[in-house]
Amino acid sequence: MSRLRETFQRDLIPDLIKEFDYKSLMQVPRLERVVLNMGLGEAIHNIKVLDAAVEELALIAGQRPVVTRARKSIASFKLRAGMPIGCMVTLRRQRMYDFFDKLVNVALPRVRDFRGLSDKSFDGRGNYSLGIKEHIIFPEINYDKIDKIKGLNVTIVTTAKTDEEGKTLLKMMGMPFRN
Repeated sequence: MSRLRETFQRDLIPDLIKEFDYKSLMQVPRLERVVLNMGLGEAIHNIKVLDAAVEELALIAGQRPVVTRARKSIASFKLRAGMPIGCMVTLRRQRMYDFFDKLVNVALPRVRDFRGLSDKSFDGRGNYSLGIKEHIIFPEINYDKIDKIKGLNVTIVTTAKTDEEGKTLLKMMGMPFRN
């Protein structure tokens, strides 16, 4: 069991119960899954970009991603339905906690001019999304072997009912929000 998961079960659950006055342990919000997504529009012209992105996302997540395909044809983008345009991976259980720990304690502090995350990226149901402009902030990526710097989206799905509960949960787990 990861250090973050042990801390969550031992320390954070009683604090959340006290703060939001839950009647049952099952009401306490938890992390459900973390979804990593790389959208690659240039994969239309160069399929090797997609292959490199799949390998790099597998290194970051510790799990093999799936290739996402276009749902609709868009003529102005020279895009046809079914063409590969990105990759994504969904992390659950232990891998989710390991990735969250790595994101908060290793990757985010490596972002240039980092002043904290915005608290305006909640979706109204306690889930949080953030965009990372450079995937090279993760320690698994060897800077010398990459051909192009790519961005990725990270969505943290919680069981919280409101944004306030979700923000409190993530803040207690170490997410560095701006004041």
